Amino acid sequence: MKLATIRTADGTRAVRLDGDGLVDLGYADVGAYLAAGSPEAPADAATYPVDAADFAPVVPNPSKVICVGQNYRNHIEEMGRGIPSYPTLFPKFADTLIGAHDDIVRPDETDAFDWEVELVVVIGKQIRRAGEEEAADAIAGFTVMNDISVRDWQFRTAEWTQGKIWDSTTPVGPYVVTPDEVGGVRPALHVTTTVDGRVMQDDTTGDLLFDPIDLVRYISTVVTLRPGDLIATGTPGGVGHARDPKVYLLGGETVVTAIDGLGACVNRVVRP
Repeated sequence: MKLATIRTADGTRAVRLDGDGLVDLGYADVGAYLAAGSPEAPADAATYPVDAADFAPVVPNPSKVICVGQNYRNHIEEMGRGIPSYPTLFPKFADTLIGAHDDIVRPDETDAFDWEVELVVVIGKQIRRAGEEEAADAIAGFTVMNDISVRDWQFRTAEWTQGKIWDSTTPVGPYVVTPDEVGGVRPALHVTTTVDGRVMQDDTTGDLLFDPIDLVRYISTVVTLRPGDLIATGTPGGVGHARDPKVYLLGGETVVTAIDGLGACVNRVVRP
């Protein structure tokens, strides 16, 4: 099953992909739908054409967005860091999130605007201190994120958050895809980033050091995870900051972050 949140004249709506249509599930967004227990769509549900859909972030207002750094060996090596013993965590906020086809606003305050394709775990049930089976059962599905990074702000201090939370910079979507459609809760999916058609990142989620179940278990030990929460699992090698010479987004580029089976975020980079 593929779920999405779309913008309509009457506000956002949670929908399910059905052929070339989107079926209204009766809730304002995917987070609210998951919190209600993922019920069946109403018998008289409205439908919307896919080709006219305006995708909002899959969960517009999650209670939390937890991101994982240093989770692909090749990215760790290109950034000159050691292999971690535990997941490296940092937060994002709802104001950072945009839809899968929205423009990415490049802040005037940066000269080092970078891309990062990521597999995102979408939580479907409230859990705390989850074991492996409970963690697996809590994964409602997966989606795509471009964890845009403002590198010059990120590396001002030893703590990364200020380079990761800029308003309207992080596409997520277009769909939440349930595990049964992508090979389970530990999927090995092809991930890529292209910038104006040039391949920048190319890897598989099978190379994650800490897989989705590992991350759900670890993070739920620290904090309660709730329906609609997002866990971004990290990015592979190929970021602009690690290139020689460095390559950054200046404005005007089209960035495509794609994961097989999940879809793609296709975004134009714009100046304010």
